[in-house]
Amino acid sequence: MKTFIYADKFFLNSGVKGAGYLDVTNGIFGTYTKEKPVDAEIIDQSGKWIAPGLVDTHIHGYMNHDVMDNDAEGIKVMSEGLLSCGVTSFLPTTLTSSKERLKDVAETIGKVYQEVDGAKIQGIYFEGPFFTEEHKGAQNPSYFGDPDLDTFHEWQEASGGLIKKIALAPERKGVKEFVNTVTDEGVVVSLGHSNATLEEAQEAVEAGASVFVHAYNGMRGLNHREPGMVGALLSLQHVFSELICDGHHVHPQAAEILMEKAGHDHVALITDCMMAGGMPDGNYNLGEFPVVVKEGTARLESGNLAGSILKLKEAIKNVVEWDIATPEEAIMMATYVPAVSCKIDDKCGMISEGRAADFIVLEPTMDLVATYLDGVERYHA
Repeated sequence: MKTFIYADKFFLNSGVKGAGYLDVTNGIFGTYTKEKPVDAEIIDQSGKWIAPGLVDTHIHGYMNHDVMDNDAEGIKVMSEGLLSCGVTSFLPTTLTSSKERLKDVAETIGKVYQEVDGAKIQGIYFEGPFFTEEHKGAQNPSYFGDPDLDTFHEWQEASGGLIKKIALAPERKGVKEFVNTVTDEGVVVSLGHSNATLEEAQEAVEAGASVFVHAYNGMRGLNHREPGMVGALLSLQHVFSELICDGHHVHPQAAEILMEKAGHDHVALITDCMMAGGMPDGNYNLGEFPVVVKEGTARLESGNLAGSILKLKEAIKNVVEWDIATPEEAIMMATYVPAVSCKIDDKCGMISEGRAADFIVLEPTMDLVATYLDGVERYHA
């Protein structure tokens, strides 16, 4: 017997549809119809909206576990916990560390990624270590260096080819060759933790870089005589910007400026969440640094922000409540755009016939009701 889900609104790849029925038989999306199917099981979500499962492409930890712990069981706990955030696909994200530690972490994720039982691991994001000290953020500058292809290929081999994205600072030596090579190999290059000029950022983009790491944060700001990294992400064509919409990292008006200038279809909502996500206030670590979590922020002893404790389901609600995105735009920025920006849109980010039925149920207030993975309800609020 076929299974259909009934709801008031559907955010489909083909556009937003009104009340109707979506085929989710055997964990796979089928067709949408307005007519009530006969001889079918109906999952009734009257008054609710159906959207693709959220895709978090920049996340360091959750539920007291950090990707850099190099702990397979911790990765599984993260995966399971993310279902409560509406996330059904993610990229475990590393931090700057030693070459050996990063290789070990890549190998661990490569071995365990198919064993996770919650949100699906669609690749690995290497945030660093090819950064510059002026905008180090919560990255350890003692491990910074210039891009090195041999080292990257060691990491990629250890991961089993799972590294989908790597971040670097455009002003480091050897960036052009590195970007050219890894993008030819199908790896997305993102730009951040950088004091680069507009010209340096533009050269990296022309070489193939296509994403800016957490827009506005960890980068040279906009100046009328030197537009810098922020000027680059606001003015260059065919690039995506990650954006943390927790109300602490970026002022809503600055977020709106980016969305207006780049287009909602080129902004990827991310969390940059660290291990304290889903946990009470207190003392935690981000990589090798102690972090204090209170009043909705995670901060180093210096007072600088150290990742976030944002849940992606909160980000889509925030941008709608701030009146800087429609519900459709908010959902797109947390599903389709991050997937496209990391070249994983063949696996996730949309409701489309023949795809795994990974989706969320929302109230019209944008509050999460339930998360479905492969057509099975795995979380209920």
